[in-house]
Amino acid sequence: MAVGDKPYRLYRGGRTKGKVPLERRTRRPGDPTTPSGPEAPRRRRWALWIALGFAGLLVLFVAWGVLGYLSFSRGVHKANDRLPRSAVTRLAKQDGSVLSNPTTILVIGTDGGSAPGRGDAHRSDSLLLIRTDPGKNRISYLSIPRDLRVEIPGYGAEKINSANQFGGPALTITTVRELTGLPIQHVVLMDFDGFKDLINALGGVDVTVPRPILSNKFDCPYPPKRCTTWKGWRFGKGKQHMNGRRALVYSRIRENRLDPSDTDISRTTRQQAVAQAVGDKVASFGTFLKLPFIGDSLASPVATDLSAWDLAKLGWVRFRADDGKALHPRRSAGSRSS
Repeated sequence: MAVGDKPYRLYRGGRTKGKVPLERRTRRPGDPTTPSGPEAPRRRRWALWIALGFAGLLVLFVAWGVLGYLSFSRGVHKANDRLPRSAVTRLAKQDGSVLSNPTTILVIGTDGGSAPGRGDAHRSDSLLLIRTDPGKNRISYLSIPRDLRVEIPGYGAEKINSANQFGGPALTITTVRELTGLPIQHVVLMDFDGFKDLINALGGVDVTVPRPILSNKFDCPYPPKRCTTWKGWRFGKGKQHMNGRRALVYSRIRENRLDPSDTDISRTTRQQAVAQAVGDKVASFGTFLKLPFIGDSLASPVATDLSAWDLAKLGWVRFRADDGKALHPRRSAGSRSS
């Protein structure tokens, strides 16, 4: 304070009493402790909007998942009602959760459907055992050839695909259990039409074809006149996107006229490839996005004892698992294929 300055301010109305105002520190533009100018509130507003955006996306994600699960759950509840009670009683008890304990699932694909001549067909065109091992992040597939001769309880030596025709999924479960010695905790039943509908509901699947194929003639897609000159179904080598009909045809091919070594065992390999492709598609993020709209239709082609929550947990097991390991049955001396 300079000599002669008075410790008060002068206003037009005179001086005012009070403390002498001290000089306030002015903040420099480069001071890192406090932003200067209008940029500080602008930054705070951006941070707030970003936080609100993430919170909104999280809420939307959870709400979308709940809607998808409810839609899927309605379809699975109907699928549970379609499975005969006799089949449920033949299943082994599940020890603990499928998220932490090994589980064996029998998938039965029947040759029934709406195509001509299949109205009363209930033979198991494909039998696939899926074994999950969450502790090792592994899923194994065991296909059983449809023409394998086994002892069917109450019917003697017959082709294994006849068990479903004789006694439905209950007898098939018993026959497969006695053949393999494996406890079967769950079952999924599906016919040809259901198989196509499931894959179409998923938007198709991607399958890698290991070698070119020209199949034997079956299920000709053309009018009768053209079918006389039709050579059969063709599949090129490499990764292909297949709709429900083409994936069904691929999994049913029993003869490759371009490769005589391609036998019924190779057919089971194709079935496993399609099954893995379906599992990949069900567990994909794209299916999650569509789940509120297709959840009900995903379960409509099947009959199963699995609940919606069980299937959701199996989807997580499939998502975490390494590539599936394919297994093939060895024919014993007492078993033969015809």
